[in-house]
Amino acid sequence: MVNLWFEWILQMFSYFAKKLFGSSNDRFVKSLYPVVAKINSLESIFEKLSNDELKAKTFEFKEQLKAGRTLDDLLPEAFAAVREASKRTQGKRHFDVQLIGGIVLNNGMIAEMKTGEGKTLVSTLPAYLNALTGKGVHIITVNDYLVERDSKSMGEIYNFLGLSVGSITNSIPDWVRKKAYEADITYGTNNEFGFDYLRDNLKLDLEEMVQRPFNYAIVDEVDSILIDESRTPLIISGPTEDNSDLYYKINKLIPLLGEGDYETDEKGKNCALSDKGHETIEQLLKDHKIISKDAELYNIENMGIVHHVNQGLRAHKIFQKDVDYIIKDNKVMIIDEFTGRVLDGRRYSEGLHQALEAKENVQIQNENQTLASITFQNYFRMYPKLAGMTGTAMTEANEFIDIYKLPVFSIPTHLEVKRKDEEDVIYKSMREKYDAIIEEIEASHKHGQPILVGTVSIEKSEYLSSLLKKRKIKHNVLNARQHAKEAEIIAQAGRPGSVTIATNMAGRGTDIMLGGNPDMLINEELKKNPNKDINIIKEEVLATIASDKEKVLAAGGLYVLGTERHESRRIDDQLRGRSGRQGDPGKTKFYLSLEDDLMRIFGSEKISSMLTKLGLKEGEAIIHPWISRSIEKAQQRVEARNYEIRKNLLKFDDVMSEQRSVIYEQRLDLMKSEKLSSFVKELIVEINGSLVEKFIPKKSISEEWDLDSFEKEVFRIYGLHLSIKDFASREGVANEEILDFLEEQVFSAYQDKVNKYGQESMQYAQKHIMLVTLDHLWKDHLHMLDHLRTGINLRAYGQKDPLNEYKIEAFKLFQTMLDDYNILIVQRIFQLHIQDASELEQHSSEAKMIESRNAPSIEQSRDFSGERDPSNPETWGKVSRNEPCPCGSGKKYKQCHGAIT
Repeated sequence: MVNLWFEWILQMFSYFAKKLFGSSNDRFVKSLYPVVAKINSLESIFEKLSNDELKAKTFEFKEQLKAGRTLDDLLPEAFAAVREASKRTQGKRHFDVQLIGGIVLNNGMIAEMKTGEGKTLVSTLPAYLNALTGKGVHIITVNDYLVERDSKSMGEIYNFLGLSVGSITNSIPDWVRKKAYEADITYGTNNEFGFDYLRDNLKLDLEEMVQRPFNYAIVDEVDSILIDESRTPLIISGPTEDNSDLYYKINKLIPLLGEGDYETDEKGKNCALSDKGHETIEQLLKDHKIISKDAELYNIENMGIVHHVNQGLRAHKIFQKDVDYIIKDNKVMIIDEFTGRVLDGRRYSEGLHQALEAKENVQIQNENQTLASITFQNYFRMYPKLAGMTGTAMTEANEFIDIYKLPVFSIPTHLEVKRKDEEDVIYKSMREKYDAIIEEIEASHKHGQPILVGTVSIEKSEYLSSLLKKRKIKHNVLNARQHAKEAEIIAQAGRPGSVTIATNMAGRGTDIMLGGNPDMLINEELKKNPNKDINIIKEEVLATIASDKEKVLAAGGLYVLGTERHESRRIDDQLRGRSGRQGDPGKTKFYLSLEDDLMRIFGSEKISSMLTKLGLKEGEAIIHPWISRSIEKAQQRVEARNYEIRKNLLKFDDVMSEQRSVIYEQRLDLMKSEKLSSFVKELIVEINGSLVEKFIPKKSISEEWDLDSFEKEVFRIYGLHLSIKDFASREGVANEEILDFLEEQVFSAYQDKVNKYGQESMQYAQKHIMLVTLDHLWKDHLHMLDHLRTGINLRAYGQKDPLNEYKIEAFKLFQTMLDDYNILIVQRIFQLHIQDASELEQHSSEAKMIESRNAPSIEQSRDFSGERDPSNPETWGKVSRNEPCPCGSGKKYKQCHGAIT
């Protein structure tokens, strides 16, 4: 009782302290207003500058940085310059709250700003300021459309001020990527930035690397990228042996299993055979001659088949078409559970994707072996300075601090939020819920109110669409199937009477303006009437939008209707945030049923019993804050579980990350090194010392020496026949003498090879051997770590911490790999035979082309089977750096169009 009173007193004290002094967030935001006032005081000065004088400010700021001023010193003037440039190029003036958002981003923090507050424009402020250092700024967003849109529209501001802008999209070649990364400000998606980092660390030539050292990044929709997508690491992989026939065979057996043969875990998305199921599948495998009649399923030679069966079970019993994946262009394509977008180029690992391909009877692509991988957490933590912006981040503030050391601050809105968020309504069955939803949509549609309907899967969005078609209600459906039209559809969701069904947060990043989006409508009219005067089109479109906006305002603004609660409350908040943009009126409401996935899997049984006690009848709904709180608690449990999954993934990846940084740093040193002979000689000294210590132990007599093995090992490594046995017959011979003899012979043989082929050719050959050998060993090491990670949790049964065990084992494997590397490169250098020095470069180009073909997920290939047009670089395809330039200049490609500028 005393504890309850004490807790109540603390809560009251906290409440009154907030009222009196404001929250820590309020106090921080308030502390930034003096800086805002300073920026505002400069506005009249910058307004008087000519365009050339304003552009000259960029050079002036750069010189001041060189003279010792800091970015914080320059912030007020730089922000004032950007605001003025925006007014002249965009006709948009940054509000005071946008200036606050810019300061927060410049401080390496996350700015939570409501939907429609102009986050894209906010990013121009810190991006310009940090680009003045010349080290580059990356602006990272969620899809290629936003990359192209933002780099073009915001690029006008940067170009006006004399800065260069680049953009990274999926299909561009490396030489275009390199130029984009060399720009002052570079736009791209999180996947492209991450994959470029991995691809760069598979290159064999320093000149072919596209990225510069990391400096500063602003992540748009930061919660989507750093939280939702971080559960899946980025992986570049190459194909292994073809097991497609086995997948098809197993796929035919899975439907023959009965319900008692397996147990499902919907929470963990897993499925396992029961004891009865083991017997059933074993007999089926024998009957179909997949395993021999006298074998048992769990014999060591059948473990691969057990793995195939388990993945086949998951494919059939857990993963659903149009919910977890879709079939498009005869391929199984993953749907992001948070955004509803197709994850192009991403595949499920460990054979699950192949099992799904067998289930859907599409062509099975070979299983892949990891060549390089990284989590988004570890990728983004490499930036010395990182910032982010989104409409929903406060709910994940603890994770942003724990993982990324990024504090979150909520920025006040420019205008007061007028949106009305209604309580959830809950029905007993899904049928009753959908009946109520259709009635609500029809009623709102009749009086001209635009409606955005949020669903959690493609299947449910298309089911709802079928119900609306029966009622003859015109509507648009936005899900992974309409991915390409995402922005176009969502931009017009604010027009009078429009009904838009969206999967999760599809269309995020595009404003829903009441009355319609003018830019989109103007472009549509231009396509219809290309010869019509653009000024007349603009005038007509703006007049139509103004009229339509009045109608929508009279109808109550945008109505966001959620058909189900998502696992994450933050996703629901994102959907709600689409309504009530910049002081607009709006309404949001969620319709639920006891048969919804969240309620069925995670919801408390108390909700069901409560509704039963209340005597809920057919077609009736319950609206009560207790219900909303119970659902919120269920969502919090799910979010906590997902956070643990992400944190656990990161803990294991941190082990690999340390090793990856060692390997990548070594690769970089090798590519930069102009003199590798000294490094080779150091390795020779180290190897020789180990050999002598191994076969001629200290303080041992000659009878204890293993000189036969010594000579064999010297021959294996160096290819030299040395008579070391002769030393055993001499009295008083010390280890040092044998070591001196060995080094003299080995160094002499090495120098002969250098003299034979020349210093330049040996330098090139050694670099190539070292890089290829390192990549091969690292690939095998990653494969072993994958296997280690798969079974390490079993050690918990032996009262051992799986993470500590993983660290110990991974370190041993890494140390073994480095030891093998030293021996292998020396061995290969001494076995080296060059017929023609030009072969080296040709071999290198061929090796890289083979590697590219064997790793299709490294880069999206394009068809360049036609003739090369000397005047059109887009027809050239992949050009080797030492190939004659296709333009016909007579120079090598690397000295012409492929030159680094």
